[in-house]
Amino acid sequence: MRLQKYMALCGVASRRKSEKMILEERVKVNGKVVNELGTIVDPNRDVVVVDNKKIKLEEKKIYIMLNKPVGYVTTVKDEYNRKKVIDLIRGIDERIYPIGRLDYDTSGLLFLTNDGELTYKLTHPSFEVEKIYVAKVQGIPNHIELDKFRNGLKIDDYITSKSEIKVLKKYSDSSIVEIKIHEGKNRQVRKMCDKINHPVIELKRISMANIKLGNLKEGEWKYLKNSEIEYLKKL
Repeated sequence: MRLQKYMALCGVASRRKSEKMILEERVKVNGKVVNELGTIVDPNRDVVVVDNKKIKLEEKKIYIMLNKPVGYVTTVKDEYNRKKVIDLIRGIDERIYPIGRLDYDTSGLLFLTNDGELTYKLTHPSFEVEKIYVAKVQGIPNHIELDKFRNGLKIDDYITSKSEIKVLKKYSDSSIVEIKIHEGKNRQVRKMCDKINHPVIELKRISMANIKLGNLKEGEWKYLKNSEIEYLKKL
């Protein structure tokens, strides 16, 4: 199988991140550095090493939901030595990693797993997995601004897909809005709110792929139910 697929199945990272690691020359096959994405490996014969650690297929799959606090990064390594979400997970021997990302200053629902196939399904744009956020924003969006948000906004070099937004509460100088999107580009929700002149003050993801955060406390995690795992795999 392709090297990046093998790495994903071993629980190293998603296929996309595995490809990046290969290009960064962090992967060796049978003692030789590999930097080509088309490399084929035989799991029964080839020895694959990532960051000087031998990897192997994970027989036990782990599926976790975490309520990520603000002030944690969703990368497995961080050059600035910031706190990582993986540090919040205790008592698990398997190597797991976050599915997608939540910004440093965003809280809420985050899945972690060693299932590369599920990670691919939940992060690839073609599957259009719904994500729901609750945001506190500056000011109160009017109907024109809300319609612009829903119909797509030009951000950086792309136009966002159609999305949903509704005002839940209004205050004198701020409001609470619920936002539903099917994309997951870098800081997308914040950039969309900036575009309609209502910058985000606080942001929390409360649902992904119709699985809700519920009453899970900030900083705590739990295993997904079998029914939830099966539902995600059938998406």
